[in-house]
Amino acid sequence: MHVREMISTHPHVRGETEDALLRCIEECYACAQTCTSCADACLGEENTGMLIQCIRRNLDCADLCAATGAIASRRTGSNTEVMRAVIQACAEACRVCGEECRSHAEMHEHCRVCADACERCEKACREALPAVH
Repeated sequence: MHVREMISTHPHVRGETEDALLRCIEECYACAQTCTSCADACLGEENTGMLIQCIRRNLDCADLCAATGAIASRRTGSNTEVMRAVIQACAEACRVCGEECRSHAEMHEHCRVCADACERCEKACREALPAVH
């Protein structure tokens, strides 16, 4: 991803970037894609009825991750309270989705991959919170 390159060129940033926040943005976008793909893979499985909650959590997590990546990428002005709230919500969505996917990981490899992505994103979000002030 080109997050660092793009954000460091912003006139309000002037090359000074918070590594933890950049990792958070990258992990959010990666997790959004992974969760979307996992939901689609779940829909392709024979017994989708057992995966309804997983699909729901995948889609909710994907939406929150995409929104968090977008909000955290903005550098003009500030909206610290909202940015902190959305990063916290994203971490929680990733935790919940990761747990759900982990419960299906032995049967579905796509759920294992998704659980790993959710865990990375949750960690990145929690590590980024101190950088948002």
